[in-house]
Amino acid sequence: MLPGQAVRILFQYQLLFNVVLTIMIESIKMIMSRKILVVDDEPDIAAVVAYNLARSNYRVSTASSGTEALSAAVREKPDLIVLDVMLPEMSGYEVLEKLRQHSDTRDTGVILLTARTEEEDRVRGFSLGADDYLAKPFSPKELVLRVEAVLRRLSATPVSAGSVISAGPIVVDRGAHTASVDGKELDLTATEYRLLALMLERRGRVQSRTQLLQDVWDANPEIKTRTVDMHVQRLRSKLGPGADLIETVRGVGYRLRKDAAHRN
Repeated sequence: MLPGQAVRILFQYQLLFNVVLTIMIESIKMIMSRKILVVDDEPDIAAVVAYNLARSNYRVSTASSGTEALSAAVREKPDLIVLDVMLPEMSGYEVLEKLRQHSDTRDTGVILLTARTEEEDRVRGFSLGADDYLAKPFSPKELVLRVEAVLRRLSATPVSAGSVISAGPIVVDRGAHTASVDGKELDLTATEYRLLALMLERRGRVQSRTQLLQDVWDANPEIKTRTVDMHVQRLRSKLGPGADLIETVRGVGYRLRKDAAHRN
């Protein structure tokens, strides 16, 4: 090999190394900028969760009660909250409901952590706006993976960002990440917004419950098809005059009426 060729190859490897190093540094910076609030009244469990998240380079804070959690969520504005359901004085469900009602926390990611595994409990959590659900006892590795998955979903860039889709009185602005009916902005959770935007994008086409689980919830095995029904029900209750545009296709799923849709 000629000296000139060796120098060029060495230069190319150095360039590749610098690119990979830059990507790794930026990835670490992105993770380190993510804040997680862990809420559990059992110190041992809170410590295990916080330790494993900190090991994965997240910034972690803790709270041991619902009241403390609500204050911390507004004050610290975490990217995600790992929330135990069985809390003293105020349950995790009540905390979740208040989080979704507050403008500063309604889009914050929430993973419910609980020993209760009945379907009704899962459905209740998801209907209140939870992004995921993890049953105790849990694997710390699985917890970290669930956190990563929820954060990835919440930070995903909307398809065709900047465009506006409408159907009758319903308007979704994907660039501004807003939805409105008859000009009045809707107070939607992040999951409800994704569900509505998806239905508008695929208007006129039937979406099975399985498809919606795949595309809105990433087909999390803990999430059952009844969760889709609960979210559609809540979404309809917020759409007012636009509610009847979402049709139920018996035995299959849902469809947004094509004849009412147009693109601006």
